[in-house]
Amino acid sequence: MKNSITKSLFIAIIILGFLTSCEQKGTVQAPRCVEENGTTYLIQDSILISTADGAKIHAIVVRNAETSEPLPTVLFHTIYARKNDLKRAKMAVDHGYVGVVSYTRGKGLSPDSIIPYKYESNDTYEVIDWISKQDWSNKKVGMYGGSYVGFTQWAAVKHKVHPALKTIVPSVSAAPGIAEPMENGVYFNFHYPWHHYVSNNKYLDTTLYFNGKRWRDLNMEWYEKGVAYNRMDSLDGLPNPQFRERLLHPTYDAYWQNMMPYKDEFVHIDIPVLATTGYFDGGQVGTQYYLKEHTKYNKNAEHYLVIGPYTHFGAQEKPDTHIFGYDIDPVAQIDITELIFDWFDYVLKGRAKPALLKNKVNYQVMGANKWEHASSLGEMANDTLIYYLSNKRSGVAFASLFSTGNNGEDIHYTLTEQSVDSNSYLEQTIDFLDRSNLAWNSSGWRNIIADSLMVGQGFSFVTEPFDSEFELNGSFGGEISVSINKKDFDYKVMLFEQTLDGQFFALTLPYVGRASYVRDSEHRQLLTPNEKVKIPFGIVRMTSKKINKGSRLVIVINGIKDPFSEVNHGTGKNVSEETIKDAQEPLVIKWFGDSYLKIPVKRN
Repeated sequence: MKNSITKSLFIAIIILGFLTSCEQKGTVQAPRCVEENGTTYLIQDSILISTADGAKIHAIVVRNAETSEPLPTVLFHTIYARKNDLKRAKMAVDHGYVGVVSYTRGKGLSPDSIIPYKYESNDTYEVIDWISKQDWSNKKVGMYGGSYVGFTQWAAVKHKVHPALKTIVPSVSAAPGIAEPMENGVYFNFHYPWHHYVSNNKYLDTTLYFNGKRWRDLNMEWYEKGVAYNRMDSLDGLPNPQFRERLLHPTYDAYWQNMMPYKDEFVHIDIPVLATTGYFDGGQVGTQYYLKEHTKYNKNAEHYLVIGPYTHFGAQEKPDTHIFGYDIDPVAQIDITELIFDWFDYVLKGRAKPALLKNKVNYQVMGANKWEHASSLGEMANDTLIYYLSNKRSGVAFASLFSTGNNGEDIHYTLTEQSVDSNSYLEQTIDFLDRSNLAWNSSGWRNIIADSLMVGQGFSFVTEPFDSEFELNGSFGGEISVSINKKDFDYKVMLFEQTLDGQFFALTLPYVGRASYVRDSEHRQLLTPNEKVKIPFGIVRMTSKKINKGSRLVIVINGIKDPFSEVNHGTGKNVSEETIKDAQEPLVIKWFGDSYLKIPVKRN
């Protein structure tokens, strides 16, 4: 009984101390005590933090009732407001921190309008400032989270790093204008319903967002009717002003640049960064962009990367052991959440650095069941394979899902180590008027490991079998040499390992690019019709895999015409304004033999 009374008195003193010391900027809510699994949490889930421009940010604060000294804080700032976010804040407490979850202005209890992206650089800074002034804070804050939450961390350090912010851990980071809603200039349809998801109410419109049939039907109706991309919400029947606004900025202009660090704004980011992503993560493009820009402008950047065979969600918390038909290696089955809190212990509490972080770039070699470590992306490889696209048939047959050959088989073209004839080419015609058949453009992949290849009406190219094993480490590059009869086009490139038993291993997600943007994302450079041009690759996802003796590498290229991204008719107008009326003349692509790919490898 005496111990119980003492404990209750102790908690009361803490609560009283909080109430008398916390009345600073923001609306104060008295904490309530909740006991779970032997831990008593002090919870404030209705705090409103005032910003300098008069907005209110809804925040949740959870502390351990039995801890009296100030502690470091773990902050998770998100637009994905959920009723169960208390669990995330409690998780930070369970790891020995104060847990804070804050929301984009307008979300949760905030009375403001919901506006994604635009205000995060200011609002996250003000939340950190508010935390640093609380009696329970020891003025050390770490941020973490993935996707949009990864972006908010970079937004927080855009103008300057708050003195209390000691580290960020952005996973699978969104990079608006670079990695979403477009990628290398190509807008993707799956971003359309996202605006409804986050903006229709103060939390999340899960009923509408997860109505997959609605969005599939909308994509097909838009595609078949050939309506302008920026009129998709007219077909849908629900206004989507944020979707339309973003289509007004197809280049990486000031609209996007104001949202996150831009060029020399990376110079002042001198806190340690730990980023996580995956070879099969849509957000890897954003993660790569931040890493490259940070280390480019700040030569002393303490920026660590952990990457493995993970998806967008797996690279944020705990990866699935089986993804798209592939069982990931046992050593890849790490708990990323625990890695993140080990990192916080290292930075915020002075403990040992996580053992996995042996160097700046830490990557899992698929098929080798091992991690490797490099000082930079460039140091992952010690050799480069260079292959040219030939118009000669290789004689190597393969199973194709939509075969144009006999007996369900197609024949690859050849990847050669020297350019045979720079004037030779393969010709592809895309009829944008024909919206009846999707199979022709079905190049892509369904599973990481598949028995057949989806080439559609594109082309596949194959190497000779390798006489020894090696690691393929990093992102491929090179140039695509083409001429088209229009001013622009979109295309995709995919990289596979074809194994001895004829299976295809997708080494990463497809590369997509818009020819007019890949050379300069800030200024559109239209092509001259029927004039040969060399187009470099933009940001290509990286990967790492052991390529076995006897395997071959396969490249698939194709123009893009499908219901899942903008249809670029090549007129040179804003693509979102083009309609099927702009599709009278088919697109003719000549893929020339001096197109080449540079593939980074590591040999023993």
